[in-house]
Amino acid sequence: MTGESPLLSLALSVEYGGGKRVLENLNLQVAAGEIMGLVGQSGSGKSTLALAILRLLHLKGGRATGKIEFGGRDLARLREREMRGLRGRQIGLVLQSPLSSLNPVLRVGTQLTEAWKAHANGGLPCRQAVGEALLAVALSGTDEFLTRFPGQLSVGQAQRVLIAMAILHRPRLLIADEPTSALDVITQAEVLALFAKLNRELGVALLFISHDLPSVASLCHRIAILHEGQIVECAPTEEIFCRPVHPYTRQLIAAQPRARKPE
Repeated sequence: MTGESPLLSLALSVEYGGGKRVLENLNLQVAAGEIMGLVGQSGSGKSTLALAILRLLHLKGGRATGKIEFGGRDLARLREREMRGLRGRQIGLVLQSPLSSLNPVLRVGTQLTEAWKAHANGGLPCRQAVGEALLAVALSGTDEFLTRFPGQLSVGQAQRVLIAMAILHRPRLLIADEPTSALDVITQAEVLALFAKLNRELGVALLFISHDLPSVASLCHRIAILHEGQIVECAPTEEIFCRPVHPYTRQLIAAQPRARKPE
């Protein structure tokens, strides 16, 4: 982190119905143009944090208290109309199940157009924005591709379409929630390289949420470790792997499979 104010600053707690606390006094900052990895085991609250940032927790019966600042604005104080102006335009979301996230009965071009219309407020014309977004994720903007249905795409292509949707309006922050968990190893590597390219060429910051430490290590500038609802350690990637401080971080790293030496 530099001396500049962070793009995203969190200090919050989250509870669901019945008073169940999922996140407790969680503190995290993401700088502009940074790739921050958020690592934790299943059920640790990683996806809950993504919903809290987007102010969508109510859809799951959750409630956040505390501070969520983005670009110097307190998101907790914004009206829903103002939040709709941020979602999709300044904060993009990439989910983990591409084929189930796309509408199976709508063509790819139709879904990209609808995603553009949902957040359009000036900027590039729809066709140009769609073409540039597809080009950025190494997909074709031809009519042949745009008229396909999701079922005619590979899982990797479908994930790239979701990423294209998320960057249509050149957001300042992308939240990627387990975006490689449904992909094979080769496609995972391609998608990770794509995120690095988007960060480098568009300057978009990325909150990369995953339980997969090797993926996080290959992509992220810093890593935050989430355990029992709190960030227990946050440091540059090299420090996390070479000089972990918290016992849980050391446990995570020790649990990673190691390549066997040839006999």
